[in-house]
Amino acid sequence: MSELQLGLISLGVVLIVVVLCFNWWQDRRVRQRMQEHFPEGEHDPLMGAVATGRREPGMGTLAPSDEAAGQAEDEAEVDPTCEAVIDVSFAQPVSGAKLHEVISGISKVGNKPVRIFAAPEGNVHRARLRENESYVSLQLAVLLANRSGALTDIEWSHLWAVAQSLAERFEGSIEGPDQAKVLNQARDLDALCASLDAQVGLALLLNGTRPVADVARAVKDAGFLSYGRQLAWMSESGVPRFTVLFDGSPVEDVQSAGVDRLDLLLDLPNSPSDGQAFSRMASVGRDLANRLGAELVDDQGKLLADGADQTIDAQLFELYAKLETSGFPACGARTVRLFS
Repeated sequence: MSELQLGLISLGVVLIVVVLCFNWWQDRRVRQRMQEHFPEGEHDPLMGAVATGRREPGMGTLAPSDEAAGQAEDEAEVDPTCEAVIDVSFAQPVSGAKLHEVISGISKVGNKPVRIFAAPEGNVHRARLRENESYVSLQLAVLLANRSGALTDIEWSHLWAVAQSLAERFEGSIEGPDQAKVLNQARDLDALCASLDAQVGLALLLNGTRPVADVARAVKDAGFLSYGRQLAWMSESGVPRFTVLFDGSPVEDVQSAGVDRLDLLLDLPNSPSDGQAFSRMASVGRDLANRLGAELVDDQGKLLADGADQTIDAQLFELYAKLETSGFPACGARTVRLFS
């Protein structure tokens, strides 16, 4: 073998090593950039549940290959009423396993959750990746508003940066709406939600500090059930009508040994529509007050008057109706995402 041949072989080996090192460096750089914007979280990108442990399958998990069989398309999809979308198209199909590895840490920008949808070849979409599929594009759908306010320009810029990183990683392209249009839509939605939002509270003022364990036992004896980290008065559908806080915290988060106050909280958009929403909570509050020797007061600190229940019921039921006609039915998936 001549020196020229040996030289060419050596040069080829060097080039291969250079290419492998470059690919490793590029992959590492993209991951670092994405983690700067999206630290890994425990929660699924899909926000179709209140903070109680209910979860929907999403991009945070990889479905086994047999789960795709017989399922043409996932039911969950982008909601243009309350989400803005950036599309990322790949130059070549990307395997589900590889894509999952890259996007599994994406769950939110700032205070806004992000849902991710993927498209295999063909006119279908996935809300959850499959092991045996390859994907030609992604949609990054960010919530336009929630109780933290409207989507901000910083949050939108973070999402755009992640989309650019994905396109760079897979030699793809991105397409999305104009930022000004997105932010205007977010402000309009935030204003609408603010006009529909309501949280109604009653307080039980205990006669001195009482052991948390004793108070929690009395609350459970009155009919409250464990729901995630909270104690809740449940509806027939398995959704809380209202919850109870111990000195402002869910029972599982109380750090002190004693408690001076309980708060009953009715979160209207996240509770089932009910023509007796307030009077039901007030009745339970009066029972608890008797059990604990406490005073039941309204959110102004005044003793709750017996004749006010029906009037407040009627006002709240009107708000339930407004939620429904505005496209945000109480406890609906879209409503839960917005009013969180």
